[in-house]
Amino acid sequence: MTDTKFRVAMIGCGSRGRSHVPALIADTRCSIVALADLKREACAAVNKDFSLNAAIYSDHLAMLEAEKPDIVVSSLWTTVHLPVFKDCVAAGVRAVLSEKPVAPTWGEYLETAAIAEESGCQLTFCHQRRFAKGNLLVRSLLKQRVFGDILRMDLYSPKNLLDCGTHTFDQALSFNNEHTAKWVLGAVDTSEVLHWFGVKAEGMFVGHLVFENGVRANIQVGGPDMDLWSGVRVTGSEGFIDVAWDGEIKRAVVYGDPSWALPPLENEAGFDPMTDVVRNAIDCLETGREPELSYKKALRAGEIIFAFYESVRQHRRVELPLTSVTDNPFSSMLESGAFDDEKELTWT
Repeated sequence: MTDTKFRVAMIGCGSRGRSHVPALIADTRCSIVALADLKREACAAVNKDFSLNAAIYSDHLAMLEAEKPDIVVSSLWTTVHLPVFKDCVAAGVRAVLSEKPVAPTWGEYLETAAIAEESGCQLTFCHQRRFAKGNLLVRSLLKQRVFGDILRMDLYSPKNLLDCGTHTFDQALSFNNEHTAKWVLGAVDTSEVLHWFGVKAEGMFVGHLVFENGVRANIQVGGPDMDLWSGVRVTGSEGFIDVAWDGEIKRAVVYGDPSWALPPLENEAGFDPMTDVVRNAIDCLETGREPELSYKKALRAGEIIFAFYESVRQHRRVELPLTSVTDNPFSSMLESGAFDDEKELTWT
């Protein structure tokens, strides 16, 4: 590691923004120089609670111009991720650590990726659960083929598909060696419609997908009778394992060895995956390697999500790569009156 100090600014000082602060403080390469939020009192609270002496701004553009940060942590509603990322790129920011999901529409996902590619600004999205100790162990066990060849996966997520399902797809993609989907077929329940960080979303979703390597998967997002509140069941030719979002392993069985037990997790107590989120992003900024939470991986999860929504709109199976779609098909269907049974919006 070098002694380089990166000037770090935070845009958005709510609960998700605050979750980054201890990891930024712990990494001696980082110096938090500025905080921006429409609510100045939120910035003041972060300064006080973490004993910072950062400059406070209610206008992120003014902050970018005055402070010229190397790194920006963007913890904002989904609808403003892209415009704020554009502002950061225009200001010469070298790396942006953003909350997920990438954007409210597939077209904005693609535009975000294109800007990141063309500008060279390192862009990551906070699928922080990739760094959970249990998820790291599962990936190691799968690589060792402890459960044999992966045959299928059962995926579970709390509602909704775009904001929460992205964690489950990212987890599944990491378990399946980053193989993306070949085709999807989905169905949506709109008896409840949510308004989630500026984006309308369904209360329940179910679907089936086939990955390009032949692994099949079912997903349920929200609704009753889920085997897991969140996470993935991986079924292999020689056994299976159930693991929740945060890496909590519920069950693991090796068919040919009833005495087999999971190896112990080291240093699990008190571990915060945000520490590795920040460390990996800074390491990759210094070395030029692709970050573990690269926008490219977020794009793969997003493509599955919008393909599922397009499947609902088209009433048919949708093959990937996803083409001829730039909107959010679910939002477009709501606006066109395609669903006539939705209840009043649930605000979160």
